[in-house]
Amino acid sequence: MAQVVLGENEGIESALRRFKRQVSRAGIFQDMRKKRHFETPLEKEKRKAVARHKQRRNSGSRSR
Repeated sequence: MAQVVLGENEGIESALRRFKRQVSRAGIFQDMRKKRHFETPLEKEKRKAVARHKQRRNSGSRSR
């Protein structure tokens, strides 16, 4: 869970920037998008297969 404590003489804008950065690093938005709609087991397997394919394709180009 992302949490930001305001420092003394700290503006709300800078605290909001820090909060957004923490949320982005924690992967909260990605998780929220992933769980927004129900995914059937077939859709889940297809998504994972595409991810594996992308991973293999990216890792193969690095070894050259």
